Amino acid sequence: MSRHVAIVTDSTAYLPPEAMERHGITAVPLTVVLGDQALEEGTEISARSLALALQKRRPVTTSRPSPEVFAATYRAAADAGASGIVSLHLSAEFSGTYDAALLAAKDAPVPVRVVDTGMVAMALGFCALAAVAAAEAGGSLDEAVAAAEKRAAGTSTYFYVDTLDYLRRGGRIGAAQALLGSALAVKPLLQLDGGRIELLEKVRTASKAIARLEEIVAERAGSGRVDIAVHHLAAPERAERLAERLRERIPGLVDLHVSEVGAVIGAHTGPGLLGAVVSPR
Repeated sequence: MSRHVAIVTDSTAYLPPEAMERHGITAVPLTVVLGDQALEEGTEISARSLALALQKRRPVTTSRPSPEVFAATYRAAADAGASGIVSLHLSAEFSGTYDAALLAAKDAPVPVRVVDTGMVAMALGFCALAAVAAAEAGGSLDEAVAAAEKRAAGTSTYFYVDTLDYLRRGGRIGAAQALLGSALAVKPLLQLDGGRIELLEKVRTASKAIARLEEIVAERAGSGRVDIAVHHLAAPERAERLAERLRERIPGLVDLHVSEVGAVIGAHTGPGLLGAVVSPR
């Protein structure tokens, strides 16, 4: 990594591997604890293994990277020639990852700007791509941070889950907590708002919820230039159908990414997740 400004994120960005390699982006892995095994996301546990464990009701928790892991990442970037680092992470409402990165940044050999994007999945990934574009254009540390923050401010994330049970167990359900009493009677559409998961709409069936998700994404995308990501867990056919419909409906679509979320996000949403990120350029 020889750029003036290096870009670091975490494994919940779910960036395409080719994009990370092409732009020299480093992702620090979070950990999934499966029974008594602590496994690094992305290398030691797959989304499919996680989905099977959840379906068998095995205990699953997640944990942040340690400050020491971040410190080693920052040293490696500095040794490779970076004179500054932008470290972009998932919402601090979900994880202590941001706090761990802040601790490590204090003693880093080069300046490190740690950013709580308030995002997750490709909403975070799009922020990293915006920062790297600014850095590759010769931008300063502040300019790369500003590009990421601007992208985050314009990005929206919506998703459907088959059950609220996994979000409830992980304590990451926000105002949607009010739904728990009637969870069996509704299929909720959720959104990221202020870095938290909030209720967007209540829909009666899964098919109607997914159709409504498509409508919301198309409306939010409008006619301007926009990138879209469709995420799922153990629901590839749902994801591909949604992606195809969005390709047909969104005239300003630039890039469309379709991918399965990793084990960390999957642990809190459960199999059947279908989500979409709308990120105007």
